[in-house]
Amino acid sequence: MFSSIRQDLRAVFDRDPSATSTLEVILTYAGFHALLAYRVSHWLSIHHVPFVPRAISQVARLLTGIEIHPRATIGKGFFIDHGMGVVIGETAEIGDYVTLFQGVTLGGTGKERGKRHPTVGNHVVVGAGAKILGGIRIGDNVKVGANSVVLKSVPANSTVTGVPARVIKMEGNRLPEATMDHINLPDPIADRFLALEQEIIDLRKKLENRQDR
Repeated sequence: MFSSIRQDLRAVFDRDPSATSTLEVILTYAGFHALLAYRVSHWLSIHHVPFVPRAISQVARLLTGIEIHPRATIGKGFFIDHGMGVVIGETAEIGDYVTLFQGVTLGGTGKERGKRHPTVGNHVVVGAGAKILGGIRIGDNVKVGANSVVLKSVPANSTVTGVPARVIKMEGNRLPEATMDHINLPDPIADRFLALEQEIIDLRKKLENRQDR
């Protein structure tokens, strides 16, 4: 548990340029506070301590605005940026070096039993307001665009965006850390409108050429 906490602290400095000191992070970062509470409550939960883990998670939710179920599984180097409104369900599984922005939900659809929350791979970035719902799998090195709603599993090395989310980009290699953000994403709807506009322009040119003959 203590090793995971140290790596969570290191992740803040690796991914937040505004972090200036360890004391500042420990005292003022709500995401780190919520994760610290989770590490303690999860340890108690897997050692079958009743009631206390859920009580810790609910107090953390009140103080930070971030709700992480004690039975969720979270890997090392996890980072929640800002974090208000983040919800992580009971059967969610999160890999190593994952980043979540504010308003992200790793939730269920209300229909499943058993494994009803997402499994998120390593080096995944989930943009602000995104919802990943159901017992689906998000592969390694995936980027999820802000406000996307992901309802189906996503292959590794992909970028998804939209409502419902769809794959708009796939990479053969792992995305470098420098590109692990959630704003430099293609807009498939805008791209389609541009393509349609170009088709209309081409058709107009053809009609004009015929009229000139």
